[in-house]
Amino acid sequence: MNKTLGILFFLRKAKTNPITGQVPIYLRITVDGGRTEWSIKREIDPARWNPLAGKARGTNEESKTLNHYIDTLRSKVLDHQRKLIDSDKSVTANAIKNSLLGINEKGKMLFEVIAHHKSQMNSLLGTDYTFSTIKGYKTSELHLKAFLKSKYQLNDIPLKQIEHSFVSDYDFYLRSDKKLTNNSVVKYIKLFKKIIKIALANAWMEKDPFINFKTKLKVIEKQFLSKEELKALCDKEISIERLALVRDIFVFSSYTGLAYVDCAKLTKENIVTGIDGELWIDINRTKTDIKSKIPLLREAKDILDRYSSYPVCVNNGRLLPVLSNQKMNAYLKELADICGISKNLTFHVARYTFATTITMANNVPIETIAKMMGHTNTVMTSSYAKILDRKLADDMQKLKATLA
Repeated sequence: MNKTLGILFFLRKAKTNPITGQVPIYLRITVDGGRTEWSIKREIDPARWNPLAGKARGTNEESKTLNHYIDTLRSKVLDHQRKLIDSDKSVTANAIKNSLLGINEKGKMLFEVIAHHKSQMNSLLGTDYTFSTIKGYKTSELHLKAFLKSKYQLNDIPLKQIEHSFVSDYDFYLRSDKKLTNNSVVKYIKLFKKIIKIALANAWMEKDPFINFKTKLKVIEKQFLSKEELKALCDKEISIERLALVRDIFVFSSYTGLAYVDCAKLTKENIVTGIDGELWIDINRTKTDIKSKIPLLREAKDILDRYSSYPVCVNNGRLLPVLSNQKMNAYLKELADICGISKNLTFHVARYTFATTITMANNVPIETIAKMMGHTNTVMTSSYAKILDRKLADDMQKLKATLA
């Protein structure tokens, strides 16, 4: 019996990338009214899309490449339809899709699930997920692919074949071949476990390979600048503009507790008049979307004033001329050298400095610090705001005086 096959390439506008404005292209297969659709892992500006032809407009190289890919997929759909007919198998939309994606016999594949999860995260970028989270999954995927190739000489693996030994071997591979630290290994194992949980929830796997598998984060003592180190950094005469700029933003973070990404997105709308009539920062943290309210200390306000008419800030509507994270951290290393600071300067160090040297050492209650840093509880803040030796000594002197 002949079956009617429909092939349609279309834009899924509901999944428009909020950052780039690009829209993902989907392929829909219809067989006798039954249909299935999925992303072809390509995006395009809607203005460059011809909906009638189901192709990109124009003759430039980018459009030619995309249209060639679409034509190839169309041919593959027809080829897999013929294969099903020749083998006397049922020809349905899902059967063609499964045959095309190579999952008709093996069941769901690992990287199919990862790709689907990444697609969902990209759709929720800026709301439920951040760039750093998505970047973490991309790196995790690269590690998994390298492990599969190294250990099993495979490019993908059926979910049903992933057992406890796979998880153990992957953990060992990250530690030995990739030479990652314990906490980095735990991070990537955790991301892999999230994919397995999705598979288990959808009944694509029968057994949880993580049963009886345990990893544990090692507590790492967080670095921060002492009062003397921060003063040396602030007072240093720096003639190189890029280093002076990075120093200012690091100091701003040290006096506000804002993370790098939050310093980068700071606008005039984030500066408000607080309950005390003074200027405050009012911002939702990018990492957690939790509101953070921070009274603007004089040192931080001076830095904002310094860049109020800076061309880059004026042009992009931001308060600070923040460079890429990679450049900022590279320049911070130079900055540490010329200021005689032996610690490895990163923006995490600035945030820790706010929690310790700026606030806790000056008797700001931990509940207040937690509120300013956008933490949901003081347990999180405790990992930043360690008791300083100086404060401990001062407190004990007060106790001795009381007991005398």
